[in-house]
Amino acid sequence: MTTESPSELKFDIGHVLFIDIVGYSKLLITEQSEQLETLKAIVRGTEQFKNAEADGKLLRLPTGDGGALVFRNTPEAPVLCALEITQELQKPPGSKEKPQLRLRMGIHSGPVNEITDLNAQANIAGAGINLAQRVMDCGDAGHILLSKRVADDLEHYPRWRSCLHDLGECEVKHGHKVSLVNLYDGEIGNRETPQKFTQAKRAQAKKIWKIAALIAFIILLIAGSLFYRLRQTKVLSNKDTIVLADFNNTTGDPVFDGTLRQGLGSQLEQSPFLSLISDQRIAQTLALMSQPKDARLTPELALQVGQRIGSAASIEGSISMLGSEYVVGLKAVNCRTGDMLAQEQVTANGKEQVLKALGQAASSLRRKLGESLVSIQKYDALPEDVTTPSLEALQAYSLGIKASDVTNDYVAAMPFFQRASTLDPNFAMAYLRLAECYQPQGELTVAAENARKAYQLRDRTSDREKLHVSAFYEYVVTGNLDAARKACDLFAQTYPHDEDPQVYLWVIYTGLGDYKKAHRAAQDAFRINPASGNNLVTVMYADQWLNHVADAKSTLHDARAHNVDSPWVAVVVYMLDFLQHDAVGMEQQASAAMGIPGVEDQMLFLESETAACGGEFTKARELTRRAVDSARRAQEKETAAEYLGHNAVREAIVGSSAVAKEDAQSAIAEINGKNAEGFLAIAFALTGDAANANRLIDDLGKRFSQDTIVQSEYLPMARAGLALTTGNAANAIEALTVASPYELGHTNNDFTFALYPVYLRGESYLAAKDGSAAITEFQKILDHSGVVGNEPIGALAHLGLGRGYALSGDSAKAKTAYQDFFALWKNADPDVPILKEAKAEYAKLR
Repeated sequence: MTTESPSELKFDIGHVLFIDIVGYSKLLITEQSEQLETLKAIVRGTEQFKNAEADGKLLRLPTGDGGALVFRNTPEAPVLCALEITQELQKPPGSKEKPQLRLRMGIHSGPVNEITDLNAQANIAGAGINLAQRVMDCGDAGHILLSKRVADDLEHYPRWRSCLHDLGECEVKHGHKVSLVNLYDGEIGNRETPQKFTQAKRAQAKKIWKIAALIAFIILLIAGSLFYRLRQTKVLSNKDTIVLADFNNTTGDPVFDGTLRQGLGSQLEQSPFLSLISDQRIAQTLALMSQPKDARLTPELALQVGQRIGSAASIEGSISMLGSEYVVGLKAVNCRTGDMLAQEQVTANGKEQVLKALGQAASSLRRKLGESLVSIQKYDALPEDVTTPSLEALQAYSLGIKASDVTNDYVAAMPFFQRASTLDPNFAMAYLRLAECYQPQGELTVAAENARKAYQLRDRTSDREKLHVSAFYEYVVTGNLDAARKACDLFAQTYPHDEDPQVYLWVIYTGLGDYKKAHRAAQDAFRINPASGNNLVTVMYADQWLNHVADAKSTLHDARAHNVDSPWVAVVVYMLDFLQHDAVGMEQQASAAMGIPGVEDQMLFLESETAACGGEFTKARELTRRAVDSARRAQEKETAAEYLGHNAVREAIVGSSAVAKEDAQSAIAEINGKNAEGFLAIAFALTGDAANANRLIDDLGKRFSQDTIVQSEYLPMARAGLALTTGNAANAIEALTVASPYELGHTNNDFTFALYPVYLRGESYLAAKDGSAAITEFQKILDHSGVVGNEPIGALAHLGLGRGYALSGDSAKAKTAYQDFFALWKNADPDVPILKEAKAEYAKLR
């Protein structure tokens, strides 16, 4: 028994020559010693022994009455060595050098393990050694017996074909049978049939009368085998989860490090049956185990992680070299007991064939783990189509996944995905992942460009990846939220263990303004992968929008207790603190976000929103400028233009037309995305610049003809703005009708522009002198404080209510509403036009 656990064994393929001195036990002790020394001298003198030992491709195992040689170079090596030994034994009679040895030899190729025994001595074990000994045990003196596997390999070489003589099957230890081939030609080997075979034939003849019993026994064996196989097909259920260990790479080539694990993960993710534990959750669990989050996931560590998570199995991988071939091994192990559940081994003729071989091994392993053949056939794309045939591209991709999924650092991930797509221009998922990095940064144009490339290459992907690409394409490229929702529903139904469709549904329902469904999708994503910092953020946002502020903070507290966090948490908590009027907390969160590319600019703009919500527009302008500068430093040109456009809308709705036009003009040269262009169209319309407004309206309508947000929110708001500035309130109200189904939704990825159609409709009703209808719209804004957050319209809605009540003749409620507005704007800049108007209106009420 060894001191090493199964997960620590070093797996390799060995070509084994087992040698035994026949009649050894009957010799005197001195004779035994002499014969062993003679055997050692003969073996060590062979060219095969010396060459393999010099190359470090030889393992030796003494057995008392002989020994085993494990060659790790070519399948011919043990055969050639056996021939050299035989030739030494067959020296002419009377020669003084002729050794007096009677040997039998067995040869087999199979897995071997280098181990350390209880005496701390190097040793060898494994099926390759065991079966080589069984082969040898079937022979007599002079026999060189080969397993059928070795013989099949030699059949490819013409010089061996005439020497191979099939013996059939022979029963060995524990009733197992092995197929054997006798190697002889002329004076080489022993042409006589081994006694075990002749004895077996005689015994068979005597037992002919028991044939019925034997048949019954065979039937039982078959039934047992079938039962075992049926049991094997149910090794895992579709509720079980799997931990992927890192591959044991003994090739010395670093290109396989991390790469094969990513490739195997992509292969297994095709399956709707199997559920892999995410890298985020593995990192979280490692931290709880006081291990580095990026610790190498050895087989032993993978089992420990699986035990803590409650996973059913871990899958260990290995890659080694066998001559010019690569041997890829997969082994599924029960996380609770350490027992092996299934294993696969394949060879690849060259590095460029490794990923293909890995895909074949993964498909076979899926069947052994319990997935149905129908499912495997349906969801089994070619390996080169699942990811990429380029190992270098896959390695870069795996590093990008680590940065984006584990640390949520999209900026750091981008160069890796860019390199992957450069190394393989047909790598669809590299383009998709790059698009997914740009999208939360607000860089929708470049995100759409990469998503479009991924969509064009979708036929080179697995079914899962195809669904993934299609869903993101509909959301980012066409912008058709209903089509995107349907694509995500199909994605989620096909792959219920996948978090991605749920995350997409969360953001889609947010755009549609259905916050209950957005909340449900966010919870589903977090349930599937509770270790994801991104999923934590989605749940917190969803809680905020439903005014469940305490729940959001409780979720964060629990997540951080389990080492789950995200750079974007500060942005959400800032909003939660705003809703709880916690100025100190807001300042702490703003400070925490500084210096983080992609997050800092969002926080600065949120601070500008807070300032504008309080009427401090001078401060809001400075914070907007800082946000623009930060976005530009992070190479977020589209986001920078969006901030300028957004600020222009804020300035326009409070009557600061000159500032609004200035910001709009400074941003117009940089715009190419729908959000920035949409904001500018609205700002130009509200400031009466019909020429620029109409030009942008036309451009948006053409470029984003299917986009729900553009067609149903930005364009109606811009048209309503033009109608208001020309005194046509009825047209403004009519223009906003199309926005009604989506008016509660957020239009941008920063979640800072919701319910603006409602606000403009309220303003339109005021212009139409319909106080009652205006009150309904402004109250709608106040009723959705969690969605509106620190948007300026949250405070301006109180002023709108006051004006509505004044039109309706309810002076008391009007005064109260005005006073609420003044309280919120107590620190406002005194020269803001709308504040001056409000003070004058309030004075008349008194």
